[in-house]
Amino acid sequence: MPTYMVIQASIKDRERFLNDYAKAASKLVEQFGGRYLVKSAGCEVLEGGADSMNSVVISEWPDRQSVHNFWHSSEYQALRKLRDDAADCSVIVVDS
Repeated sequence: MPTYMVIQASIKDRERFLNDYAKAASKLVEQFGGRYLVKSAGCEVLEGGADSMNSVVISEWPDRQSVHNFWHSSEYQALRKLRDDAADCSVIVVDS
């Protein structure tokens, strides 16, 4: 059963986020079995407290364990430090 990771990001430093974090993260997502379905620089908020300027990324994974393998890997933990000052993110995982 596929699992999806949904990220909503308020990007504070777009150049740093894209050049330092996003390129490397894309390769790592693929390495751990994920694939991107949506990469959007903005969204339309119909209800709730989200900011319509937030970026949204949705990736599909074979299963929840694959997401956890990626998220808790030493490779991602090192990479995540590049994201910390460049963006504030909310991340959820949902099964289909």
